Amino acid sequence: MKLNSLFKHHHRARRIVTKGFYSLFTEYETPKLVLIHSSTLTILLRIMQIILLIYSILYLLLYEKGYQKQDTSIVSSFTLKVKGVGFVQTVTNETIIIDVADYIIPPSENDAIFIMSNFIQTSQTRSQCAEAVSLEEARCKVDDDCLNKAVSSKASGRWTGRCLITPSVGVMNTTANLTQQSTGLCEYAGWCPAENDEVQAMYVNDFLNFTIFIKNFIEFPTFRVKHKNMVDNLKTCIFHPKHSPDCPIFSLGYILNQAEKDPKERELMLRYGGVISIKLDWDCNLDRKINLCKPEYTFVRLDVPFREKPFSRGFNFRYASHWKYHGVNHRTLMKAYGLRLIMAVSGKAGKFDPITLSLNTGSLVGIFGLATFFCDIILLHLSKQSRNYRRHVFETVHLKTRTESIVGQRRNTANADVSTNSHLTVAHETIPRFVRRSTSLRPLTLADIERSPESQPV
Repeated sequence: MKLNSLFKHHHRARRIVTKGFYSLFTEYETPKLVLIHSSTLTILLRIMQIILLIYSILYLLLYEKGYQKQDTSIVSSFTLKVKGVGFVQTVTNETIIIDVADYIIPPSENDAIFIMSNFIQTSQTRSQCAEAVSLEEARCKVDDDCLNKAVSSKASGRWTGRCLITPSVGVMNTTANLTQQSTGLCEYAGWCPAENDEVQAMYVNDFLNFTIFIKNFIEFPTFRVKHKNMVDNLKTCIFHPKHSPDCPIFSLGYILNQAEKDPKERELMLRYGGVISIKLDWDCNLDRKINLCKPEYTFVRLDVPFREKPFSRGFNFRYASHWKYHGVNHRTLMKAYGLRLIMAVSGKAGKFDPITLSLNTGSLVGIFGLATFFCDIILLHLSKQSRNYRRHVFETVHLKTRTESIVGQRRNTANADVSTNSHLTVAHETIPRFVRRSTSLRPLTLADIERSPESQPV
């Protein structure tokens, strides 16, 4: 029994698969279409279709260049050159000339450059001296104060444990009983004298007139196209948005004005330093000449504005130059403030591609069908006659009921055929003889049967 049942199920499944495979090539299915006469819904549908059509063609296809193959994997390299000569006026009314080798620190960086605008210079030798006056932890009265205190991370060297009280470093503090006592500073061994940030800094004059030459070389690997931001016949120029938009030479004053609009913030950036991002954005249409592809420059300040009172403001660092004279080690310590320019590049390139066009066209057709989708929602769920519409649009078919109805219809049809044949037979038997004879002359009609006396009721 189990084998027979298994064989029947296997035979049935095979028959279903065969029938499905056969219907795949012999039966065509199409959605049911319902025609609804509604001017309001039709006008709404046309308006939505027009809006989607304009959006699809004008924006997606033309403005966004949906017919092009895009490449965003840009490869780039920067070369930066700064030119300009500045000068510094010292406290003793001396003028120090500063050129590129002095204010570009370090001489070369990857995709970045630092330009010094302000600095504090301290000449030092290896010896023992008092700590900086600005260091609160270094104040003392006796040697035990320096021995018992933990060495601060801001110390200029290693403390020796001595407290130096001299008129040159003495600081007057007022005690509770309003008596004045002189205090000193702890002694340290290291580079002397200690750096003092409170001294007058030396500003680099004509800093804003310095120029920077930005050379950018790019490549789009997908299309094997190389390009640069310099024209072939480049001459001496300074970038200007209207008069010289293709010039890759910028003044530092223009860059600073574009990155920071507040004049007070710009002055503080020159004093304490800052960080600025220079971004080149490429958008190349390779269906045209490559010479027409030009970058768009943007300048953005990256460091925290001074008005927000950050914990660490501006941008600065220290460096030193060393030498030895008569066996004594010397160095010049420089605390440099300035602008750090960070280069960034982004871009894309597009070229006509038939495959991309065909794919985007199919997507646009799908977007165009959204109008019908929204109108169906309004029609079937939000309109007053939504129930009647759903009754015509959706058809629910129950397999068992449908089969029984088909069988019943066939039986009724067969019974009707049998009754019709019986009626005709009876009618034929009640026809008079003279009418039967007349059948050989003309066809028998229903009017002949009705006129027959035998067919009248008794």
